[in-house]
Amino acid sequence: MIARALLTMPIAGLLACAPARAQEALVAYKALSPEIALDLARAALAECRQRGYQVAVAVVDRFGVTQVVLRDRFAGPHTPATATGKAWTAVSFRTNTTDLVALTQPGTPQAGVRDLAGVVVLGGGMMVQAGGSLLGAIGVSGAPGGEADDACAKAGIASIQDKIDF
Repeated sequence: MIARALLTMPIAGLLACAPARAQEALVAYKALSPEIALDLARAALAECRQRGYQVAVAVVDRFGVTQVVLRDRFAGPHTPATATGKAWTAVSFRTNTTDLVALTQPGTPQAGVRDLAGVVVLGGGMMVQAGGSLLGAIGVSGAPGGEADDACAKAGIASIQDKIDF
């Protein structure tokens, strides 16, 4: 009887741990809804229009999957792919692309990043974060320079910040 009790105790202990292990096996994360991603893109596009720029804007989720792409009617044909690449690069490296410009200069240890497929190291790609979580990224292409693209992206993020803070 005692031997049987000793054998069942480890099994009971393992069963008690099963719910904790199941919870550890699953990951919960926050993501931008399609509606908020569209609001973000529209606000960035509106800011660029107000400044007189014809651009494309892309929003990707935290995994780099494209959620929204908007192209103003006179934005160059290269701008949708470039905006998407900027957003993907920002979320992939968890760094705004303007910061990557300096970090990946030729001769630096990170210079090879520029040669990776899909990477666009130009200003205009910015992470979208809230509550310490990366939610996605926005890319803007077509304004006269990375700083102008960044300004439009920042305006877009500011327009939704109150909706994503948690």
